Amino acid sequence: MNEIDNFKTEGKGRIENYQSDEVLRNASKDFLYATIRNKYSYNFTWMGRPIIQYPQDMVAMQEIIWKVKPDLIIETGIAHGGSLIMYASFLEMMNIEKGHVLGIDIDIKKHNRIEIERHPMFKRITMIEGSSISNETTEQVKSFAKDYKKIMLVLDSMHTHDHVLKELELYSNLVTKGSYCVVFDTVVEDLPEHTYSDRPWGKGNNPKTAACEFLKTHPEFEIDKSIQNKLLITVAPDGFLKKIK
Repeated sequence: MNEIDNFKTEGKGRIENYQSDEVLRNASKDFLYATIRNKYSYNFTWMGRPIIQYPQDMVAMQEIIWKVKPDLIIETGIAHGGSLIMYASFLEMMNIEKGHVLGIDIDIKKHNRIEIERHPMFKRITMIEGSSISNETTEQVKSFAKDYKKIMLVLDSMHTHDHVLKELELYSNLVTKGSYCVVFDTVVEDLPEHTYSDRPWGKGNNPKTAACEFLKTHPEFEIDKSIQNKLLITVAPDGFLKKIK
């Protein structure tokens, strides 16, 4: 076995051991819950724009994008645009000629739009303002996507069960075999009651319940648990859905 294969084998063994290490798993859970309460993910930027993601998930997205090499990444939920900028920068660094990011949000704040549009990575970004589940928006997205060959989907807008399930039903067919649909904030289902008492989502009504419902009738997707097992800290447990057929 050469040194590269040996390094990969050692890493795989470590990750497998994490699953039986109760101390480690409890520590990661405690860290995640405590930091969610304190809005830890709001502290980070990517190339100057707030990204509102955990660093671990940012690394995971880099690994997925490098592996899949999509020429189109569709993301619902824009906020400050940090994720759009990050995905666009990956496509730029990978020199994917037509590589583009399509962002969708029901309300793109004027100040955010200005900053996104003046960013150097905007050359690889298109934004659509409208509900991600409206007929008008859906048709715009499908029309935009028709000229791309390898598509990845990221869902990070309204986190209620019905909304996320509708997004999955509307857009999952755009995801190409071997690529991913990443459903963020599935962690809501695992958090203590009333963590989001000021939001319309919570236990029993969130992205994880939607993803689970979706998978019952869509065997072309499966949860890639190797990602969350490696990360230990992620807001997308059971949310890294790989299209396998």
